[in-house]
Amino acid sequence: MNPDSEGKKYYGLFNDSFTPVLDGVTLTVENYCKWLKQSGREVCVVTPWAPKFTGTEDLKLFRYFSLPIYNRHPYRYGYPRFDPFIWRHMRNTRFRLVHAHCPFSSGRLAAYAARKQNIPLIATFHSKYRTDLERSLPAPMVAYQMNRLRKFYSSATEVWIPQAAVEETIREYGYKGKVVVVENGNDFSEDIADIADYKQKAREAVGLADDETGLLFVGQHILEKGIEIIIRTLPLLDGMKYRMNFIGTGYALDDMKALVKELGLTDRVTFHGVINDREKLRQYYAASDLFLFPSFYDNAPLVVREAAAVDTPAILLEGSTAAELVRDGENGFLTQRSPEDYARTIRHIAANPSLKTKAGKGASVTLARPWSDIIDEVIQRYDEIIARHEHSTKK
Repeated sequence: MNPDSEGKKYYGLFNDSFTPVLDGVTLTVENYCKWLKQSGREVCVVTPWAPKFTGTEDLKLFRYFSLPIYNRHPYRYGYPRFDPFIWRHMRNTRFRLVHAHCPFSSGRLAAYAARKQNIPLIATFHSKYRTDLERSLPAPMVAYQMNRLRKFYSSATEVWIPQAAVEETIREYGYKGKVVVVENGNDFSEDIADIADYKQKAREAVGLADDETGLLFVGQHILEKGIEIIIRTLPLLDGMKYRMNFIGTGYALDDMKALVKELGLTDRVTFHGVINDREKLRQYYAASDLFLFPSFYDNAPLVVREAAAVDTPAILLEGSTAAELVRDGENGFLTQRSPEDYARTIRHIAANPSLKTKAGKGASVTLARPWSDIIDEVIQRYDEIIARHEHSTKK
């Protein structure tokens, strides 16, 4: 069916990954879809093709040609230049605005649609892209891609960042325009009547004993996220009764398992892989005493907010972008980037349970805004941007 014949105009959401790939940005786009649709808006997602995707009947979705990224399963490179159909869709699908959550192939398609239809382009700066590029490309190609990235954000009608500290990174990349802070939400803080009861039942569900300290990491299993620090911290907890749960996957998984075996930790550490069941994942967050996240790589990690939603405080690195909103002991904990400091912090909290309770409550209040709240702000900004753009084009 020709999209024009439907008489609809869509809010276009563009990202280089979507279901079944699962990460923080994908979840952000999925929640934008869910809450925009619940508010009566028509939504269209544009993303690279991925295997094992069954589709959703209630969502307009365009996928374009892609190939797997070496050593980064399940991520894929999108190649719209080899897919003539996607360009036709970008010309013929009537968008109110387009919102790019990635500056690469999907972002270029969003910019193309914005130019062809003379509509606003919003671009959210989610990640430290230079780090990803430097891992997979030679230096000349990194410089080339960074120049394209700067041009992309400079072409946007408005650039959003998920928290204020992210501005430092985008400035380092050479962007000189205005930025607007629009936070990400979470889908875990609703529908829990009694959080203490929920947390206790969650411990039973995931098999954590009352006298065990539950430690958790959720995210890509890549070295950039500080996972080696976590594993090398664990032998320094000798004498503590604890259980370390890793949830996710990534190129470093085999090396992580080998290191755990080398350090004699196989009876203390469990690798669960990706957990797509959101309720099961929420149980792991709720059951855990501490969420471990020693990463300088992340900007505004959704996983820290998900943990906060169920009163589980995180231990982050002092000075990291991810730790911008955390006040040590108030809504989380800050430490230095070494296994010794990390272990010292864990031991101190485990020996003083009231510290964990206080920080967990503080985190739930200050870090865990629900998506239903965030989307009201998003819609208001969308409407203002569209109105300004329409006014400027009438002059």
